[in-house]
Amino acid sequence: VEKGAGALSGFSDALYEDAGASITGNDAICSADFIFSINLPSAATLNKLKSGCMLVTLPGLCEDDGTFKSLAENNVDLLALERIPRISRAQSMDVLSSQANIGGYRAVLEATVQYRRFFPLMMTSAGSAKPARVVILGVGVAGLQAIATARRLGAQVWAYDVRPETSEQVESLGAKFIKLDLGEEGSGEGGYAKELSDEAKEKQQRMLSEELQKADVLISTAAIPCRPAPRLITEETVKGMREGSVIIDMAAATGGNCELTVAGEVVVMHGVQIVGQTNYPALVPADASSFFARNLVNLMELLVTNVDGKLVRPDYEEDEVTQAALVVYQGEVRF
Repeated sequence: VEKGAGALSGFSDALYEDAGASITGNDAICSADFIFSINLPSAATLNKLKSGCMLVTLPGLCEDDGTFKSLAENNVDLLALERIPRISRAQSMDVLSSQANIGGYRAVLEATVQYRRFFPLMMTSAGSAKPARVVILGVGVAGLQAIATARRLGAQVWAYDVRPETSEQVESLGAKFIKLDLGEEGSGEGGYAKELSDEAKEKQQRMLSEELQKADVLISTAAIPCRPAPRLITEETVKGMREGSVIIDMAAATGGNCELTVAGEVVVMHGVQIVGQTNYPALVPADASSFFARNLVNLMELLVTNVDGKLVRPDYEEDEVTQAALVVYQGEVRF
């Protein structure tokens, strides 16, 4: 384990040593057979990786600056965690889902901090307060967790997604589904949403605006892999929201679902607080790290196998999980 790797998550080097790990520097790690990291290491580190090793990480596949070709030329295999298929047997290895769960939970807590009223119905001798009306845009893993968390906190919750099949999931959590007739569906491959046509996008914005303006708290999670976040919240919509309302834009890192979002900042526009935090799991670092680590441990069972007391690599082409996730393998870029 690289020295200080767990410091910001509350895991000291001593804890790793107690668990049986060796604490070392970057050079020693680069000589390992398998290297696990959250994000793609620096170019200097990549150049030091030994031939024949496997790097397991979230490399970001939407833009390639030549890194993947360079790894292939150096005979370094690259397994992209974001390419793990969303199938039943791979759920325990799905880093994107485990982190999105944490993000959806933490986003609601951020909303409770920014919103200047109660979330639940409150009745006291000094008067009563109505429950907050929370609207969730995007019913993926993060959106579902946001719905569940907001409901546990006593809010009234509505949700919308371009995939109509998500309505049952929304209603099973005690929320109400916002139904819009766009003339086309947004269901894509692997459980993700696909990009709508320009005509459907315009119709969606127009029909959504009225519903969104009723929200006290609006949490948007809508994202499309390797595409800018869909713009669902226009400035006109923000103008129509009640002063003191809050928008939590979980898509801020890819441009934002709201056209007024500023990535990494909290801004007030037309009396509405717009939160552009870009990494919610990092705000729950201990559990985010533990979940991430458990995903990797489960994945490792596919990467090595015990044969007569020796650890060897199986044939990765024979397993649908490793076959899909290996984007650089045996000197070849495969995506």
